[in-house]
Amino acid sequence: MTEGAPVYYQDVEKIVDETIARVGKKIVFGMPLGLGKPNTIINAFYRRARQDPGIDLTICTALSLERPAWSSELERRFLEPFVERMFGGYEDLEYMLDLRRKKLPPNVHVKEFYTKAGSILNLRHAQENYISSNYTHAFRDILDSGVNVAGQIVRRGEVDRKTVFSLSCNPEVTLDVVKVMKNWQRDGKNIAIIGEINDNLPFMYGDAIVDPDLFTDVLDVPGKSFRLFGAPKMAITTTDFMIGLHASALIKDEGTLQIGIGSLGDALCYGLQMRHENNEVYRKLLMDTGVLKKFSESIEKIGGVDTFDKGITGSTEMLVDGYLQLVKSGIVKRKTYNNEYIQRLVNEKRLGEKITAESLDALVEIRAVRSRIDRTDFDFLVKWGILKDGLAFENGEIVNGAMRIPADLSDSESKARIVEHCLGTELKNPIIIHGGFFLGPESFYQELNDMTEDERRLIHMTSVLNVNQLYGNEYASQELKVLQRKNGRFVNACLMVCLSGAVVSDGLENGQVVSGVGGQYNFVSQAHALPDGRSILMCKSTRAKGKDVWSNIVWNYGHTTIPRHLRDFVVTEYGIADLRGKSDQEVIAALLNITDSRFQDELLQKAKNAGKIADEYQIPEDFRNNTPDRLEMELKPFRENGFFRPFPYGTDFTPDELVIGKALRGLKEKMAEGLSKVSSLGKAMTIMSVPEAAIPYLNRLQLDAPNTAKEKMMQKLVVYALSQSGPIGSH
Repeated sequence: MTEGAPVYYQDVEKIVDETIARVGKKIVFGMPLGLGKPNTIINAFYRRARQDPGIDLTICTALSLERPAWSSELERRFLEPFVERMFGGYEDLEYMLDLRRKKLPPNVHVKEFYTKAGSILNLRHAQENYISSNYTHAFRDILDSGVNVAGQIVRRGEVDRKTVFSLSCNPEVTLDVVKVMKNWQRDGKNIAIIGEINDNLPFMYGDAIVDPDLFTDVLDVPGKSFRLFGAPKMAITTTDFMIGLHASALIKDEGTLQIGIGSLGDALCYGLQMRHENNEVYRKLLMDTGVLKKFSESIEKIGGVDTFDKGITGSTEMLVDGYLQLVKSGIVKRKTYNNEYIQRLVNEKRLGEKITAESLDALVEIRAVRSRIDRTDFDFLVKWGILKDGLAFENGEIVNGAMRIPADLSDSESKARIVEHCLGTELKNPIIIHGGFFLGPESFYQELNDMTEDERRLIHMTSVLNVNQLYGNEYASQELKVLQRKNGRFVNACLMVCLSGAVVSDGLENGQVVSGVGGQYNFVSQAHALPDGRSILMCKSTRAKGKDVWSNIVWNYGHTTIPRHLRDFVVTEYGIADLRGKSDQEVIAALLNITDSRFQDELLQKAKNAGKIADEYQIPEDFRNNTPDRLEMELKPFRENGFFRPFPYGTDFTPDELVIGKALRGLKEKMAEGLSKVSSLGKAMTIMSVPEAAIPYLNRLQLDAPNTAKEKMMQKLVVYALSQSGPIGSH
């Protein structure tokens, strides 16, 4: 098939037929991470491969989204109505359903470079076929795998009266993969690039806007767009809130922010909003909890506790809904521009949003334009709003209606006339967020859809080669990226931190993959490369299963994601550790200060035994009360005044579901300890009557009128769990 306009189909099976006829039965199908997968199309290819063993299908992708699943009858009763409400209309990825059931046919292989945290532990096919790759190398690795078919959902729209497609949620890898594939096509290689129109997608701008001719085939079935996958909001815990609070004091006004998805990212956004909108309360909290006393040096050096008067900009691989919260709060508002000359003058405060005669002078001085303006200069000045729209350029003159002015800024009279009659009012094409992909709750997609075109244009969707690294490329030069990302703060989550400063984020020491490197290494190394950038890694100090608790600050570990020589800031719920450029002894001391106190002595002794810290060293008393109880006590008065609610940004769960969910989590934790160890569960079996307050919750679980012995037992367990978690009191 030669390059040209795409062929449109309403029958997905015909696309499969045509693709196999074109590329053959060995298919390497590349798809974007997360939301942008063309579920209808890949399901059709997968079904065909399942039916025909002669087809060799390899799926190259990341983060294959799945509905929440249950592992018990009680979980089913809780989750099934919620899942139907939230995911009804979402087209499940059939290869993932079979992968979970261990029924993937031998002629199909699924290779992913990133997965939902913990979702593939002990899943053999996924573990065997995982590809460890930095996000910026994902497109290269997909190409090296021999990809000959690529697919993605897109949104159709118009720009300048021309029909275009928006890659919307996922330009980040697709842009670079398909451009190489198009070159292969020109060289005679048989490929297929398939788009699936989905009208639920927000129409996003920036580099996400592409010509339909980028695709060879398009599935366009009017009125048949599947529901987008909405990631439910998780509750923000006390641990999360405190980590977010500490990290929020490290963000600098007039800076740049990168954050990821999840409760820790939400907690950081909450801390930033509290700092900006309730600054007096924010400062009191930092004072009452000792944060300002214990970590003032770090806060004063790279962050602050003042409001965001100048604002920050976003530069992130993942556009999360928290950014929209920060936009609404007036925090994310710093405008950047995709031009080195413009951005340099903006940084130097020589060019403001409002255009003046001095704006022209500054551009001439740095040789962005010539004093004798030519066609290229004229187009540049109009594009960026220095000259107003509606002007023309003819024979060395600027034409404004019947007025013709020599385009010569070195001539005082001509310059005065240009300033009076041709000057624009404000800089055009501002950007407040550069993003690679997005994923979030359904309300997030609706907010994007509800934005005006001008509001959505402030969000520049682009390649990870642009946002995740500084190297110059077709999207932006290295110089421009450095100018845009001033005071860069790259905030990511991790699993464990070694006392050496090495960080574990994506895997276990037995080789099992937890999630993937993703862009974390990219952002950490970028923080070190920027003159004023800093990496901030957030880590919960402990993890627990039942009554067993382990420290996430460890002496050493048999797997590393971020090497110790790239150590920078580590934040736990107990504070801030500034590790950059510090000696091993200083690194160990700083990390012990933010470790849960139950584990400090043992870790300190290991460091002493290894000869890495002085034998006489003692952890300062200010850091010897790092306990969960202390944190709860410190937040209690603020919670009583309405702060630190578990779902500050809303939830898809009903009030009853929140109560039931909390009770069932507590029950599951007790069950995980083993019935022989939890004699209190025996009390559940002695319950003879159902409290009136428990009826609504039992109705929701269809356990209000149990018929079988199993249902009666489940009813007793639920009543017991509700009494333990508080909503119906002890019984």
